[in-house]
Amino acid sequence: MFNRFFFHIGRYFSMLQRVLTVPGKWSVFKKELFHEIDSLGLTSLPIVAIISLFMGAVITIQAAFGFTSAWVPLYAVGYTTRDSVILEFSPTIISLILAGKVGSNIASEIGTMRITEQIDALEIMGVNSRSFLILPKIVACMFINPFLILISMFLGIAGGWLLGTFAGVVSTYQYVYGIQYQFNSFNITYALIKTVVFAFIIASVSAYHGYYTEGGALEVGRSSTKAVVYCSILILVFNFILTQLLLS
Repeated sequence: MFNRFFFHIGRYFSMLQRVLTVPGKWSVFKKELFHEIDSLGLTSLPIVAIISLFMGAVITIQAAFGFTSAWVPLYAVGYTTRDSVILEFSPTIISLILAGKVGSNIASEIGTMRITEQIDALEIMGVNSRSFLILPKIVACMFINPFLILISMFLGIAGGWLLGTFAGVVSTYQYVYGIQYQFNSFNITYALIKTVVFAFIIASVSAYHGYYTEGGALEVGRSSTKAVVYCSILILVFNFILTQLLLS
């Protein structure tokens, strides 16, 4: 078991050594980068928006019904929603959603190229297939995911206000006052640092499982599943580590 674990760790970092190199042709890299930004990032915006809106709404309603004491002011609902969305729900939960959507996409795409021998053809032509296929995906995820998380934060807080006031659990004044109350801008920085790390994990781990796929179509599906599972586990582990480092 431990032998397999260290084998995969070593092969993963060996892959990264070949991935993190200067692209052979910048024009080709730039074309692939914009394609991956659209494919991996912009197409994820609808699901990010829907989840964020309802996530913020649920947090607001739960907070409002949880604060039953007369000693707790209603503006605490906005305060709780803001910090919950910014610190944890948007960077971590949305990253877990992206691990499922983007991670399986990357693993299946590269895995299919592996079993159809397209990667072997690139190697025969003298192309660094790891850098050519994986580097644009990593850079694209690390670039676009922070924007998705910022949009998620805005929509989460807006969804909390919209449905919170519609349900009559909090007024607009109290909610907005709670959002502004003791705001710490470092929380945004902390969330974006986590997002960039999570984006690297999603792209690189998924690409690893896809690149080393062996067999046929069934193994491509297994690689996609493994990619999502390991990405999710690593996101939770690094969420704990980064929280300890940045907030303690």
